[in-house]
Amino acid sequence: MVIFDTVTKKYKENITALEDVSFLVEANEFCFLVGPSGAGKSTIIKLLIREEVPTSGSIFFNDIEVPKLNRRLLPAYRQKLGVVFQDIKLLNTKTLEENIEFALEILDKSNKEITDTTDYLLDLVGLRERRELFPYELSGGEQQRGAIARALANKPDLFIADEPTGNLDSESAKQILQILKTIHANGTTVLVISHDLNLLKDTKERIINIKEGKLESDSKPKEIPTTKKSEPVKEEKVKPEKPDKKEKKKKKNLKISKEFSSLSTSLKKNLKKFAISSPEVLLNITQADLKNMKLSKKENKELESFVKKYLNKKENE
Repeated sequence: MVIFDTVTKKYKENITALEDVSFLVEANEFCFLVGPSGAGKSTIIKLLIREEVPTSGSIFFNDIEVPKLNRRLLPAYRQKLGVVFQDIKLLNTKTLEENIEFALEILDKSNKEITDTTDYLLDLVGLRERRELFPYELSGGEQQRGAIARALANKPDLFIADEPTGNLDSESAKQILQILKTIHANGTTVLVISHDLNLLKDTKERIINIKEGKLESDSKPKEIPTTKKSEPVKEEKVKPEKPDKKEKKKKKNLKISKEFSSLSTSLKKNLKKFAISSPEVLLNITQADLKNMKLSKKENKELESFVKKYLNKKENE
């Protein structure tokens, strides 16, 4: 499912986050990716969700060559991944139940599917009785379990948990690990990224160890298919491809949502240029995507104001 083939990521000439890292994660596998802080674990996540691209090497998710993904396809690609980040990122203005429902609304699910899926996910993480509480009213372990439930809303092919037991007591950590094993037993590939060695006690699961940006060890190494080799991608030298006439025509004819009607002409032009046709697509872009748009300070403030109003509107519906 996931292939990192001799991947190197350099941020500057003297800062190498990853160096010639190769590993393969098969479908339906449960795998730990471990290493001390600063080892390069977070960089691997950023590369996998295409927030960053490698300096060299190849990254595949199934048959998708991730660094070469068209920006227009990124939101659809990221829906194949369920990611729980270290800082959890639950919306504090919404209850736990509303956090999950909101993730399903963005996916344009029917009311019945939203209700049924929310109930199922709350049961899965053992938080049905806490559904009406806001994130700040939940314990750290409950917040983490809530974030896991929300990340599962899109039924991802791959579930990535970034430091899921960080700052949790041993009992809460055990609960989180058991939930991750249940997710795996239900047919989802699980990748747990952690520096917590207590998670590895008596485990029979595969352990990939990263140290100082290099692959230190792999308890169950997999052979990288030679057919997946690709030309190195060098971020510093990559030039945007000139769009053909059809692509230009598509962008020209792209219709953007009426929700954007209140925005300035220049901002709407930029959204159209980057194929951001609706608020749902806008909510899926990353900080790196936003930086690439090169908006003016005025446009950034306008966009930030729009997102806040849009989220408030959704909350009150």
